[in-house]
Amino acid sequence: MKMDRPHLVPLSDQLVVLLKELHGLTGRYVNMFPGRNDPSKVMSENTINRMIHTLGYKGRVVGHGFRHTFSTILNDKGFNSDWVELQIAHVDKNNIRGVYNHALYMEGRREMMQWYADYIDQLRLI
Repeated sequence: MKMDRPHLVPLSDQLVVLLKELHGLTGRYVNMFPGRNDPSKVMSENTINRMIHTLGYKGRVVGHGFRHTFSTILNDKGFNSDWVELQIAHVDKNNIRGVYNHALYMEGRREMMQWYADYIDQLRLI
């Protein structure tokens, strides 16, 4: 949920496999990514940035930057911009259109997410 709105996210085949593995580690908690100090709360956004720093990328990338990369790649590859924006939980900037258009584009977004997961897999081979 973002901004008190439900956020539906279609999952790639690769992510389903990873989430099943994650369930073995965190399945006893309410959240998939439990907080370190309080597992009833979600992991802090700072946890991702701390991991990035630990890996040696401090000052070069932040966790939120992955959203920029995701959006840029998918828009560059010609995916429907409505799908991309909805996938990263952005609301329509056109207030009138946002009020009337409640489409979720789930099938298109599912295909887009599978393409992106396959693309990331290909990058791992480089």
